[in-house]
Amino acid sequence: MKSLATFVKEKRKEANLSQEEFAARAGVALTVVRKIEQYKGNLNLEKVNQVLKMFGHELAPVEIKKITPDL
Repeated sequence: MKSLATFVKEKRKEANLSQEEFAARAGVALTVVRKIEQYKGNLNLEKVNQVLKMFGHELAPVEIKKITPDL
């Protein structure tokens, strides 16, 4: 599975867009795109989804279920 940083960077390059152009089209600050592509911490989920929307994707919390062995 690709990381978020790799996915966004690859998709942006496939679209032949610079980080600046991509940020403008996604409606986010250039720093948001840079943080995502450099996998910086403290990313705002709303801003990440604004970027991913350009590719028809979205991130959402997923519940992780514990697997308990039968005793």
